[in-house]
Amino acid sequence: MLTFNMDVEPRSRWLRTTPGAAALAQPYFCTEAGQFFGRARFATARTDKECFLLLYTVEGAGLIEQNDTQVTLGPGCALLLDCRTPQNYGTAPGHDAWHHYWAQIEGSGVHALASILCPEKRPEPVELAPDTALESFGTLLNCLETETAASAVTAALALHNLLAAMAQRQLAADSAAANRRMIDEAVAHIRTHYAESLCLDELLASAHISKSYFLRLFRQYMGTTPYNFLLCYRITKAKELLAQTDLPVGAVAHQVGFGDESNFSTRFTAMVGQSPLRYRKSTLRAR
Repeated sequence: MLTFNMDVEPRSRWLRTTPGAAALAQPYFCTEAGQFFGRARFATARTDKECFLLLYTVEGAGLIEQNDTQVTLGPGCALLLDCRTPQNYGTAPGHDAWHHYWAQIEGSGVHALASILCPEKRPEPVELAPDTALESFGTLLNCLETETAASAVTAALALHNLLAAMAQRQLAADSAAANRRMIDEAVAHIRTHYAESLCLDELLASAHISKSYFLRLFRQYMGTTPYNFLLCYRITKAKELLAQTDLPVGAVAHQVGFGDESNFSTRFTAMVGQSPLRYRKSTLRAR
């Protein structure tokens, strides 16, 4: 079932075609496409349709809802919807316009990328370079008006350019998120086991990446090396013990992971600017 409010400007375009053998042989083909200059009340609700819907916002913003997920599609962003699952979309609240391109598409290539672009049939906005999007959608619309064997191939290439660019951006974002999680896990391990004898191999055990790449990522996210982060964390814990307990300096050193008091005192003085005993006295005065 389809319901809609076509609150669009007259200059909007809506093209339909029935794909022939040449188009159906391609990994991507299109059945409908358009360029809508949606106004404030533009809205569409659909229960099911055997296709995917590709959306790209030029100006304004759209609100897309599917599978209990609600996203705003702003300028320069695209997304792919699996229309076999009910969805709603329209001009986003607070906006008086949603200028966007759209295309109903199918083909083996689209199905292959669906797990990346709409995982679990949930909308995932992806930033897309305007040059790529506008050129590819322009080519697609022109091809739908031509309907030749050559235009079917050209349309498939245009769709490939759009979806491949989206997939590359999404995979890069997923990779960045995975890297951040990996570093967060390494930091959590250091904070939990800071008093023990730690080595880099322990942090790399579950990372499955090279040592140099791990160190580069750690510095990127934490601003320092794992070893320096461990030292700073140990010194911070030592400060707490010096300020809050009467433990001897040697006992503090062992509790925070230093093998001997001399090494601890040397490190503490270099990093804090005063010896452990002087630091303890300064905190007592402060209290």
